Amino acid sequence: MEHKTVIVIGAVNMDICGRPNKAPNMQDSNPGTVSMTPGGVGRNIAHNLRLLGLDVKLVAAIGSDVYGEGIYRSCTENGIDMSMCRRIKGGRTSTYLYVTDDKGEMMMAVSDMDISASITPSYLSLLLDKLNAANAVVLDGNLSPETLRWIGENVTAPLYADPVSITKAERMKPILGKLTAFKPNEVEAMSMTGESTSLFAAEALLDMGVKRVFVSLGADGIVAAEGSEVIKLPCAAADIVNTTGCGDAATAAIVWAGVNGLDLAETADAAMKAAAMAIECEETVNPDLCAELLM
Repeated sequence: MEHKTVIVIGAVNMDICGRPNKAPNMQDSNPGTVSMTPGGVGRNIAHNLRLLGLDVKLVAAIGSDVYGEGIYRSCTENGIDMSMCRRIKGGRTSTYLYVTDDKGEMMMAVSDMDISASITPSYLSLLLDKLNAANAVVLDGNLSPETLRWIGENVTAPLYADPVSITKAERMKPILGKLTAFKPNEVEAMSMTGESTSLFAAEALLDMGVKRVFVSLGADGIVAAEGSEVIKLPCAAADIVNTTGCGDAATAAIVWAGVNGLDLAETADAAMKAAAMAIECEETVNPDLCAELLM
C-alpha cells in the first residue's frame, strides 16, 4: 500500500479512569484502580492510525500545564506529528474523567474541554495548504460548529468524521454533504435523521450527502452503506476488557481502509476487527493493532 498522510483535527484529553474491583455501590466509595492516560477522540484516532502505518499529524489545542506536557510528549513518542497543534500558554488542557463498572463498561463521565474552542477557522486558515495536501482529514464532534462549517467549505481533502455524542452530532449536519465517510453510533444516527432503525438512519444519511456511512451498533456489529449497497456485519469475537476505545479504533480503521481503496464490506470488516482488538485491551488504544491484522 502506498505511503499515506492523514491529518486529525479534534480533541486531546488527559483521561482519568476509575474502575471498581467488583459491582459498584452507587453514592459510596468503591475499592478499585484509578489510571491516568492521554486520550481524547482525536488523539485516540490519531494513535490508532499511526499503529496502522499511516503518517499522522494532529491538530488540537493543549495547555501549558502538566497534562498538556504529558500529552505532547506521549503523542510524539508514539510517532504522531504535533507540529500543527495549538499550545495555549496558561490554558487548561482538556480532562476526561470517567467511571466504569467492574467489567469495564462505562457508567458515567465528566469532560472539561473548553480549550477545544481554540481550534478556530482563523487558526486553521494558516494550515489550509497542509490540510488540502493530505490524503484524508479526520474530524471529531468536539470542534465548534463554526470550525466544522469552515472545514466543510475550505478543505478539499477527503473528510472523515466521528460525531462523538448525540448533542455534538448536530454540529455535523451542515457538512454531511462534504463527508467521504461518517461513523455515528446507532443512537446518534437515529437522532440526526429522526429514523427508528439503524438501517433507515444509514440510508437517510446517504440521502443527506454522505458518501459512506458506518453505523456502529455496539455488541450487534455495524451497518455500512454506500450508494445502493447496505450491509450488516456482526462484531468480531472478543473478550470484553474495556469498551472505551472501540469507536475510535473503528473510525481509524475506516479511514485507513478508505485511503487505501478498500471496498465497503472490506472497510466494515476492518472496523469490526479493530474494535475487537480495542475491547480486549485494558488501554484505550491497543498497542498491538497493525494493518496486517485488519486484512
